[in-house]
Amino acid sequence: MNVVTVACTAFADQRPGTAGLRKRVAVVRQPHYLETFVQALLDTVALPHDATLVLGGDGRYFNDEAIQVILHVAAANGVERFVIGRHGWLSTPAASHLIRLRDAAGGFILTASHNPGGPDGDFGIKFNVRGGGQAPEALTEAIYRRSREITQYRIALLPALALDRVGIQRWEGLHVEIVDPVTDYAALMESLFDFDRMRALLSGGRFRMRFDALHAITGPYAQEILEHRLGAPAGSVVNAAPRPDFGGGHPDPNPVDAAPLVAIMSRADAPDFAAASDGDGDRNMVLGRGFVVSPGDSLAVLAANATQIPGYASGLAGVARSMPTSRAVDHVAAHLGIPCYETPTGWRYFFNLLEAGRITLCGEESFGTGSSHVREKDGLWAVLFWLNLVACRAQSVDEIVRAHWAAYGRDFFSRHDWYIEDAEVAAALMECLRGELGTLPGRSFGRLTVERADDFSYTDPIDGSVTSRQGVRIALTDGSRVVYRLSGTGTGGATLRVYLERHVADTAQHGSDCQSAIATLAALSRDVAAIEQMTRLRQPTAVI
Repeated sequence: MNVVTVACTAFADQRPGTAGLRKRVAVVRQPHYLETFVQALLDTVALPHDATLVLGGDGRYFNDEAIQVILHVAAANGVERFVIGRHGWLSTPAASHLIRLRDAAGGFILTASHNPGGPDGDFGIKFNVRGGGQAPEALTEAIYRRSREITQYRIALLPALALDRVGIQRWEGLHVEIVDPVTDYAALMESLFDFDRMRALLSGGRFRMRFDALHAITGPYAQEILEHRLGAPAGSVVNAAPRPDFGGGHPDPNPVDAAPLVAIMSRADAPDFAAASDGDGDRNMVLGRGFVVSPGDSLAVLAANATQIPGYASGLAGVARSMPTSRAVDHVAAHLGIPCYETPTGWRYFFNLLEAGRITLCGEESFGTGSSHVREKDGLWAVLFWLNLVACRAQSVDEIVRAHWAAYGRDFFSRHDWYIEDAEVAAALMECLRGELGTLPGRSFGRLTVERADDFSYTDPIDGSVTSRQGVRIALTDGSRVVYRLSGTGTGGATLRVYLERHVADTAQHGSDCQSAIATLAALSRDVAAIEQMTRLRQPTAVI
């Protein structure tokens, strides 16, 4: 193998966020940029020569070229065994499963998740460790430090590897296995859910569903499982073909970016059930007729009904949610007498809890739900869980949720996003807010009074690591709360995310409009953080 060493200048902007390095495509395509980052990562991780690496991505623009770069740099650094999804495709949950199934040393997942794709869109690369979970913060920070000091990278001068044929091949002396990206994942789903019961629901012709893959990676997975294995009519999965630019859309399954699906479910002739997933297949949105299930409610309903699902019939060890996520699941955990953990935002914070067997289900407010079956959130898994519940309870989506509210109360929850073009202004707003924390307890804003305020800090119960400055929490005396944090998933500017939550036990109020129910909290959130004065914005960019 002909390996060359290439001199390079370190890049100063290669700090991974909560789920890897995300940049504009034009940035990643700069000469030496991707090679330098991969070299810095491999220098830091220091894989043994007999290590197996899993490799795949969501098929977005530059995915195929990036795979070849990673292969050539990894081969030059002594990696000899690779497992790669055909066409370079792997959904994020499927990649996590494959790492675990093959006991691989780790894997590269090429995705910018729900961010738009195409030549003018975003690209991302993240490394998942042995066990299938996202790299911990200590590792990503070490990679970042290495990226700032690196002066050269190694690359093998090899022909491009063909990725279109499933099977084992020798590539310049290396062992490469190209796998169907769907097969192993579909088998895992069959081991967890009652496919016979779901097949009876979907194949009878009376129950209609629609799954919108948003031209992202979940399309082939959904077609194989929903249409081929469960018998849903052909065409039940729409926008199924992955495209490098996601068909020009924004592959984020929420009521704003997937508004056409919400509109379909509001029609008189709407299907009985609908769902969508995102760019890399780890997020989900579930809908009934005229009804969108909020992420917090979804996690709570799954937890409350888990024992009805074959793979979870023995019960739950515990549950976890990210700090900003609705506390709906907390009420379920209290009723079941199981632990409920509150973690920082970022799926990697669930990893230790899952590995230690402390939790079985977990979720976050940004339409992510998952369980101990993999170490990533999993959009299609959540959809199958819901379909299994609909089948075994013989109830519609909204009937299941309303029954849950009657039993546990309703948590009115909404996220207000404020996109701020100048990231320094956004950072200054958060610092000013942190500076006011000590003065807030006891202050009243209209009829609402602040009980306590803090900046969330998390001590991992498994390894004792501390993660601080994870978002400002303001608790009100009536049990409501407001949370502020800056998003770590964008590639330009900054998004201030404001989370508003109010718990209501009275069933007579459960049918209220969510935004009306939290209107006073929304006004308080603007006043406390002086959002309009600091940003000159008069209303949120998005309300989810």
